[in-house]
Amino acid sequence: MFLPKYPVNPTPPPAHTHTPTDPAAPAPVRRSLPSISLDQKTVAAVLVGGVVLTALLAAVAVTAISVAVAAVVLRPLLRDHHRR
Repeated sequence: MFLPKYPVNPTPPPAHTHTPTDPAAPAPVRRSLPSISLDQKTVAAVLVGGVVLTALLAAVAVTAISVAVAAVVLRPLLRDHHRR
């Protein structure tokens, strides 16, 4: 009585049908990506930039943690000061 009635749905046809290739046909040409020339100066610049950005991120994280700790410590001190 309360069971849903599902419509009859035949299985859909496959989305991709494999067609065998002719072994005498030439293989498709693979195009290579353009080459990038990397020298030692480029690698050094990227490494130095990564180190500097990592140091800046660490400095921001340490500063945020120290501000949070200072806020937690100062909050009860200021609350006691206002009660007097």
